[in-house]
This record gives sequence, C-alpha cells and structure tokens, in this order.
Amino acid sequence: MRILLCNSNSPPSLTLLSPTPLQKPPPFLPNAAVWAKKTLITALTGALSLTLLVSSPAPSFSRDSTSFQPTQPPQFSNPLPDRCTEEEQQQEQEEDKVELKPEFVTNEEIVQEAWQIVNDSFLDTRRHRWSPQSWLQKREDILGTSIQTRSKAHELIKRMLASLGDPYTRFLSPAEFSKMARYDMTGIGINIREVSDDIGGVKLKVQGLILDGPAHTAGVKQGDEVLAVNGENVRGKSAFEVSSLLQGPNETFVTIKVRHGNCGPTESLQVQRQLVARTPVFYRLEQVSNGPTSAGYMRLKEFNALARKDLFIAMKRLQDMGASFFILDLRDNLGGLVEAGIEIAKLFLEEGETIIYTVGRDPQYQKTIVADTAPMVTAPVIVLVNNKTASASEIVASALHDNCRAVLVGERTFGKVWSLAHLLNSSSPFTGLIQSVFELRDGSGVVVTVGKYVTPNHLDINGNGIEPDYRNFPAWNDVAQHLLQCNLLRQG
Repeated sequence: MRILLCNSNSPPSLTLLSPTPLQKPPPFLPNAAVWAKKTLITALTGALSLTLLVSSPAPSFSRDSTSFQPTQPPQFSNPLPDRCTEEEQQQEQEEDKVELKPEFVTNEEIVQEAWQIVNDSFLDTRRHRWSPQSWLQKREDILGTSIQTRSKAHELIKRMLASLGDPYTRFLSPAEFSKMARYDMTGIGINIREVSDDIGGVKLKVQGLILDGPAHTAGVKQGDEVLAVNGENVRGKSAFEVSSLLQGPNETFVTIKVRHGNCGPTESLQVQRQLVARTPVFYRLEQVSNGPTSAGYMRLKEFNALARKDLFIAMKRLQDMGASFFILDLRDNLGGLVEAGIEIAKLFLEEGETIIYTVGRDPQYQKTIVADTAPMVTAPVIVLVNNKTASASEIVASALHDNCRAVLVGERTFGKVWSLAHLLNSSSPFTGLIQSVFELRDGSGVVVTVGKYVTPNHLDINGNGIEPDYRNFPAWNDVAQHLLQCNLLRQG
C-alpha cells in the first residue's frame, strides 16, 4: 500500500514532514506483510494546487528573480556509502518473497483493505455519522457479501465510503490513482518520498516515475534511493528540498546519484530537465507617503517548488534597495505546495514560533509545525488577502498574523478551494482538511480525511476564513501601533 498525504484545500503533494510509521496490517488479510511494507509518499507539508495539476505554470513576473543552475554540474566530492549490510540484503529478499501481484488479490481482500484504512485513520470532522461500532458492523456486512467481480468490489467500496457522509472521502479507480501518482514537480519526471531507515534517519526514494520521461530515459528506476544532486549529499534534506534542487531552466542538465533498489549498486546519471515550474513571484520597490520612505512589494501568485527560493531572492534584493517594510500580496492565491507555505512562513518568524497545528485520530497527523531558523527579515509586514486567498496562503497569513509579525488587510479569506475531487470529476469544494490517498493492492485507491489544520491562535481553518485586521490599507502609524499592541498582549 502506498499513501499520499495532501491538504484538502488542494490536490496532493509529494513531500513529508516526517517519516510515517508502518501501520499494523489488518488481521484478516493474507500476506499482510505487503500491506504494511508499502509506505507513504507525501504529506501535509506539500499539497498541490489545482492550478499546478491541470494547467501550465504561471507566467514569469520577474525576469531577474529566476535562479539558474550550471548546465554542467560539478563532480562529486563527498564519498557516499555504496553497500548495504547483510541484514538489509536479507530483508530485501524477504520483501521480494512476499510481494503480491495485483492479479492474485481477491475482491474480498481489496474491499477489506479499504475498510481497514478507514477504521485506522478516518477523522469525522462532521461528528455525526461515523463510530467504531457502526464501522465494525459495516465490516460484518462486507464479509457476508459475495463479491464476484473486481468492478463489484470497487462499487462496494464506493458505497461504503459514501456512508461516512464525508464528501472528501472517496474511491479512486486505478486510472485516477495512476494519474495522480505520476505528477511531476521535479522537472525530470520523478516523485520523491521520505522513508525512515533503521538508524532513525530518512532515505529519499523514487516513488513515481514517468515512463519515457527524462529520469526514466537516463536510467533512474522505481524505488531507487536518491543520494546526491549535482554533487551535494542530500542526506538530511526533505523531499521538497531535493525536488527544488532538481528544478532548473528547461533543457539544462542535472546530475543525480542514485542507489538502485534497497541494496543495489550506485550510479551517477545526467538528466536533462523538462517542463519546469516558473517563478510565481513579482516584486518592486514602492515609495510610500506619510510613512517609511519605501516598501518592498511582493506578489506571490502560487506556492510551487520555486516559491520559497524566488521570494527569498526578492526579499534580499528589496532589502538591499532600502525597503523599510514589506507588503506580501496573497490576493487570488489559491495555494499550492503546503510545504512551500511553511518554508515561506519561516522567512518571517522567530525560531520556535508556531506556524500551524494539525489534528487527527492517528498520532502521525497530530503535529505542531514550528519555525526552526532565525527570520530573514524583522521589518513589519502587511499581508494583502481577499476571498480567493486559500490553502497554503491561509497558512502563511495566519502564521504571520498570529505571531504578531504582520497585519492582514483586505477581505475575509476563502476558507476552502477546489480540490483533487474537482479534478477527478467531482464538484465538491474542499475545506481546510488533511487527506491521505492510499493505494490499494490492485492499483486503485481511497482518499480519506485524516486530519485538519488549526492556526497558531487555534482557529479551525476547516470551513472558516480568516478575518483581516483592516478592510482598507491603513496608515503606517496604525500598522506599527497594531503590531506593538499584539506583541505586548503575547508577552503579558
């Protein structure tokens, strides 16, 4: 079983906050070791916006803010381990022995697997339909049902999920799941996930591979471990960070070092980039009357893989140009990669300040996400929002607002955005929830609501927008006074 975690404000992403522990396999499934060994490929930290999935990237707004990487990458300088231990080799052999091909999975096992996923992880945000007792009865009904065909098994899963009363928990056909898993945010045709190793660290594995894409053509294989990018050891980096390293101008080259399989040989491969994301950042220096001499205006159109890097460049240049405070324009920004939103919030927050909370039944979905570095800037910030500010934009806006780093100006934020369900021929909007997309053993999948986001001031984003501090652009003195009072209240 594979898992994708995504913010239900937007379609799924490709990165993790932390390794996800293996769940206990259902007792009624034969060869359940396979079910438990398949792990997740993405998380809260990176939910993709609908725009990224169904249209081309946003046009470039700032020509001088794009970061270029050299066409010929440098040689590797740090040696990396090339061999696995005998114990790891034996473990890989055991995994191969229990590998279960889709054609040998019974219809009953597929339905029961879907039942178990909901039983372990589903969060009833409406709090009126689901209970362990009623769901157990649902299992008894399933076990008493004759399932003659695979299509009937899928139809039974659909009805079972519909009984939950959650419009965001749904079934994915094999074609729908495959379409989602192949999405490429690296520009070379791979998806990367984080997997815990035996010493408490994290390995980066190739989860999805586009057939005949740049990486596949160069020799990258499904399940390969990514060791280095352009000579830089990626151990300790997140999947989002490594995906950003792989990004670059179209048709340039990147060198990726991989280990084939769990314990296979290592190989350095040169891959030509294709279809990379474009910068979503536009910025300029503005003169302001009745206040500081200048303001650094930054518009962020979406949260893609380049958002954090290009916003950092914009902030640095505006600082060098003499900006006394910053205006971050998130109007009409429906979101994107939640991980990008979290990383952007860190540019403004003090180390240890809360960015967002996540809440769920499973402990893996109960997180407090905090800034782990010193802020890049400490100057006051004004965040512009409207009723189309959603998803990752709301995470950034609430993090800066609740930590007294910014005032919000404009309209109440959206509180929800069109989602993956809309992409896959459903018209339901998503709220501020966290979803997991689990792959079943026949290649189909189930989308399950597993958690929700809560702001640093404990506002439930689910179905609620964020109220601005001002409807119209305030005087500079009002902004300074507002932030001063906010910080005094926090301290007192």
